[in-house]
Amino acid sequence: MSELTQRAPAASSVKPSLHKTLFATCIGNALEWFDIAVYGFFASYIAHAFFPSSDASVSLLLALGSFGVSFLIRPLGAIVLGAYADRVGRKKALLVSICLMMLGGVMITFMPSYGTIGVAAPIIILLARLIQGFSAGGEFGSSTAFLVEHFPERKAFIASWQFATQGASTLMASAFGLGLTSWLSETQIQDWGWRIPFAFGLVIGPVGLYIRRHLHEPANFKAAAKPAAPLKTLVGRQKELLLLAIGLMVISTAINYMLNYVPTYATKNLHLPGSVAFGATLLAGVILTVVTPLMGLWAEKVGRIPLMWCSLILLIITIYPAFMLVVNHTTPLTLMLLVGWMALLKSIYFSTVPSLMADLFPMETRASGMAISYNIAVTVFGGFAPLVCSLLITATGTSLAPSYYLMILALLSGWALLRSQRRLA
Repeated sequence: MSELTQRAPAASSVKPSLHKTLFATCIGNALEWFDIAVYGFFASYIAHAFFPSSDASVSLLLALGSFGVSFLIRPLGAIVLGAYADRVGRKKALLVSICLMMLGGVMITFMPSYGTIGVAAPIIILLARLIQGFSAGGEFGSSTAFLVEHFPERKAFIASWQFATQGASTLMASAFGLGLTSWLSETQIQDWGWRIPFAFGLVIGPVGLYIRRHLHEPANFKAAAKPAAPLKTLVGRQKELLLLAIGLMVISTAINYMLNYVPTYATKNLHLPGSVAFGATLLAGVILTVVTPLMGLWAEKVGRIPLMWCSLILLIITIYPAFMLVVNHTTPLTLMLLVGWMALLKSIYFSTVPSLMADLFPMETRASGMAISYNIAVTVFGGFAPLVCSLLITATGTSLAPSYYLMILALLSGWALLRSQRRLA
């Protein structure tokens, strides 16, 4: 160990800056979620530009379907980039993921509409979303492992920033939505305005790429033996860990994508103005950004498990009445209350999930295990949440259907939390 320290003092003997490490690691996560949130918020405009149909509902379902289909490739990205992070290094995997995310962003920003290039437009848009989905597949596992291994003594707090940046991304995307719907006409947004936030996202990528190139691997990871086949180890000996990690994530990711779905839900089902819908998601972004790291800090004092149980129980008890209030008394205020409440409960639960998942897996399979479990949960229960909720509303004829979905997933996460609590005790 002393020889390693002498040979690489910059990487091993010098404690990295917490703030620099946080910024460099989380900026890629922010770019990922900003693009995802923008696509969800502007789904109806994207549907009109790239998925034309005589029936507006069919056009929207196609756009939301492409949003969901892109998540199908995330587990593949998790397998490939997660294993790469465990075998070669967290830093190299983080560089690959942010480059791919930027490529997909460029394609969406500058893609001509269906009216200009025909069927090539939706095909290339789908390809761009697949590229972004693949890159996002490796981002969470590599970046969370990187943070936790650099600062194990602050793991609850520092890992909470992974999801705080998702709140910041929602905040930025909502601000763009609110600004565009306030300053531009509906025709201007449809023609070119929806591309503005995607273009802004392209500015974030090069900054993150530059900073990530100057990071060092965690010293304990550099000193550890590297697995030859982390996926084989996971599938062969750690299947239960994967299932528990997936279960911990499902309610968290479902709420996240429900918040992305709010603009479409509010305008199409509740018939509220777009500015009100984006104002509600703006509130959610503020809560997620501010409350999540505070909950991570609080978890260092009171423990992670009590906070998670509190959030799950409150969600199960209150989510149906909250949706009923909005459906029966549809006003901007009731929508704000619903979205703010979901964001608050999500912040409490969300803040502790990354560090708890990291504790489930040993170092040699941590990036792979976290990436695969996270992305399976996001793909199955998150990416398709807007589409599932749209279909449930159509099938049941009630706008309360999203609350049923969230209650079922909260029970599933409760089972996973109970099993994880016993395992880590």
